Amino acid sequence: MGFEAWAYVIMPEHVHLIVFPGESEAKVSEILLAIKRPVARKANWFVSKSAPHIAVRMRDEGPSGRIQYRFWQRGGGYDRNLVRDATVYRTIDYIHANPVRRGLVEFPEDWKWSSAAQYAGSADVPFLADLSGVSLRC
Repeated sequence: MGFEAWAYVIMPEHVHLIVFPGESEAKVSEILLAIKRPVARKANWFVSKSAPHIAVRMRDEGPSGRIQYRFWQRGGGYDRNLVRDATVYRTIDYIHANPVRRGLVEFPEDWKWSSAAQYAGSADVPFLADLSGVSLRC
């Protein structure tokens, strides 16, 4: 199961990601699992080895009393399907503006951990979004 990452913004405590499934029958839950599980494993390993003082902030005691160290918050987050082109573009603009609204940068393309610079024409981003399915607007 594959997907295209159309846009992203990595904030200090959360992530925005717009993906397009590679298969018509793909389920959002399967895509999220394919993304979240390996990222959480690597993040938890890194924190345990390099920043154990951060692990305290990741500690989560579930209703059953089971203790886990979570990289992602419990629950599904704010996942939804975007079915109209206009909604996709509005959402890309919204997530790219997140660092500006938070006062972290003046312009969306100034936030290093975002695809906004790529949308503005730069390839100097952490990873390149797949823009083949997205027509860039001026």
